[in-house]
Amino acid sequence: MLFDYSAVDQSGAKKYGSIDAVNVDIAISSLQRRGMVVTEIKEAGASSSFLSKNVAIFDRVSTKDIVILSRQLSTLFEAQVSALRIFRLLAAETENAVLARKLTEVADDIQSGSPISGALAKHKKIFSDFYVSMVKAGEESGKLNETFLYLADYLDRSYDLSSRVKGALIYPAFVIVTFVTVMILMFTMVIPKISSILTDSGADIPIYTKVIMGISNFLVSYGFVLLALLVVGGFFLVRFIRTPAGRFAYDRFKLSVPYVSGLFRKLYLARMADNMATMLASGITMVRALELTSNVISNSVYKTILSDAVESVKGGKTLSDSLSVDPQAIPGIMTQMMKVGEESGELGNILKTVAKFYSREVTTAVDSLVSLIEPALIVFLGGGVAILLASVLIPIYNIASAQ
Repeated sequence: MLFDYSAVDQSGAKKYGSIDAVNVDIAISSLQRRGMVVTEIKEAGASSSFLSKNVAIFDRVSTKDIVILSRQLSTLFEAQVSALRIFRLLAAETENAVLARKLTEVADDIQSGSPISGALAKHKKIFSDFYVSMVKAGEESGKLNETFLYLADYLDRSYDLSSRVKGALIYPAFVIVTFVTVMILMFTMVIPKISSILTDSGADIPIYTKVIMGISNFLVSYGFVLLALLVVGGFFLVRFIRTPAGRFAYDRFKLSVPYVSGLFRKLYLARMADNMATMLASGITMVRALELTSNVISNSVYKTILSDAVESVKGGKTLSDSLSVDPQAIPGIMTQMMKVGEESGELGNILKTVAKFYSREVTTAVDSLVSLIEPALIVFLGGGVAILLASVLIPIYNIASAQ
């Protein structure tokens, strides 16, 4: 690989040129051995323009890409192809340009003597700590093909579970946003014109129509002020949620909302059990599995429970006892099953069973939530439209009948 560099030699003179090396680290080392201080180095032909930097912002590697990559790695390692050849081959074959570039860098690091886990660890945005630790365990046990297969299956299950939940929430969110938008347009553009007609007619206006007209007048007069308050309030709310205390409060709130809380709780429990089962099956220690699970799970309440469990397990407590501190977050049936697994020496299989159970529960909860939301939305939207139309049409009908 060719790199362009600018450097300063021992006499203080600036030097510019190109150097051929496996990767940028070796290129810098070679220049330093020549007595040069490198001030800038980049891959030959690499563009640093503003446009290329902004285009790179939108580059991403999806979970689906990592699942496919993991399955390919498992197959190639099982075929006893060398690690360097595997990553070179996959870098050339993958359609994702970002992933291809990262795999090339991983192959360069492997060629320079780095272990696979160490090479992957340099790309944390693509390969998480969980992924890297699993690969490291596979290297130590000599079962990389099984490890990548575990990772592919785990990521596939995790992606499918998250997609189900997100998919269930997209439709209601779209309907509600559309309804609110239409109602705002009605209150700010249609109702004011009708209000002037009703007022000029001199007829008696029902109280419910006056309420609608009052809301319309308020939105017309103070709509921008209300919008500004909502934007400022949303900004400070987002900032608060990004703080540790705010994040914990928000995550605790998600676990206390009726109907939705059960879905979130089952989702986190399924993810936690599946994550730990996968790592224990790969030979990762209990303490390390808990640490990685606490980093992977996206809820501060469970993160705190798992972090506390790490210290408890280090102190000699069993996993089931360490996780039984918050029955609302982790139900007793789960800790009891873990206890049975610990006593029988089948904790990994028990966790796998728990993960499958809660995954099915998530699917059932999503289906139930969707079946509950759809009629509720119909009633809510129909009621809102009916009230609005009745408030406008009845006075107009009365005026027309009086003439």
